[in-house]
Amino acid sequence: MRATIVILAAAGLVLTGCARQSGGGGQAQEVPHGYVEGAEETAETQSRLVLVDEQAEKAHVLDLVTGKVSLLAEVGDVESVTGDGRFAYLTTATGDVRVIDSGAWTVDHGDHAHHYRSAPRDLGTLAGRAPTAVATSATVTAVRSSDGTVRLVDRSRMEKGELAETRTLKAAAAVPFGDRLLVAEGGQVRVDGAGSPVGACADAAGVAVTRRGAVFGCADGALLVTEKDGTFTGVRIPYPGERPRDERATEFHHRPGSTVLAAKAGKTGVWVLDVTARTWRLLKTGPTVAVSATGPGSPVLCLTEAGELRAYDPRSGKEAASTALLRTPLTGSPAIQVDTARAYVNDPAGRVVHEIDYNDRLRRARTFEPGFAPAHMTETGR
Repeated sequence: MRATIVILAAAGLVLTGCARQSGGGGQAQEVPHGYVEGAEETAETQSRLVLVDEQAEKAHVLDLVTGKVSLLAEVGDVESVTGDGRFAYLTTATGDVRVIDSGAWTVDHGDHAHHYRSAPRDLGTLAGRAPTAVATSATVTAVRSSDGTVRLVDRSRMEKGELAETRTLKAAAAVPFGDRLLVAEGGQVRVDGAGSPVGACADAAGVAVTRRGAVFGCADGALLVTEKDGTFTGVRIPYPGERPRDERATEFHHRPGSTVLAAKAGKTGVWVLDVTARTWRLLKTGPTVAVSATGPGSPVLCLTEAGELRAYDPRSGKEAASTALLRTPLTGSPAIQVDTARAYVNDPAGRVVHEIDYNDRLRRARTFEPGFAPAHMTETGR
């Protein structure tokens, strides 16, 4: 399974609402708080799953509020799917990235949030070379191909249905962070790729954005980049002792914005990175198919090759619960998607998607039958 990394720096878009706006003739007109043109604002999160039927090469959207499944587009041979809270990025066998607007998203203002829904739509394709990695913020999306080329796409124009590339650069990794771009190249991380280094990061691979800052996976651990009053600072979070290259954390998975990250540690188990405490913990779970962290003080989830879902306490490292979940032998690309209350696991062999209450000993809350084998999955609306 080729992995696509997506970082949620800030859900949704830059709003022109949340304020009074001036109308024609200079007369002030009241714009509804959080207004987004063409979208319906709702009282609750409008979670959706973008699912890919690998056999029919089609993308579907499962509305988790209504339970309805709708066909969206024919997408060809898809190898991996990931999302950023609104858009789904489907990497094809050729390396091109198909972009799907799921039509569901949340705008988080810290002390309150706005939830929106609109009709899903297919935005088209970004050319690339497999494998690819995608990182996004409220203003820009960065798509990196395996040749080291990073193409920047205007996020605001994506929200209007247009894929518009604005710049191309070379980098080992690039992360939109607020209104700036953090670029890793030549063993250093720099702001916008220029100026003095923020910190050292050899062999950068794997990135995440949390409420505490941006995280880069490095050869010797992680680099946490924070910003205060326009000044960027990098802090090393080294591994607990030397680790072989095949046990490095190269893909981080977590609940959007969370400060606890999970990553595969080769065949040994799962890394848990607590960004607030700036510590690593190695869970010796054995080989895993998928992993994710649900948040501070909440379980770390992993899916085994035998189709078993397990929950671990991130502080003690002890197994808290387990359940036989997926039909075996496994097919497609089972994934774990998490939000503030539930986890979703696609079961391609069983042709279902499971909704899991991870705070209730992995209880199966609902099971969805989309009518096809959901080979790839990502959650949006969060």
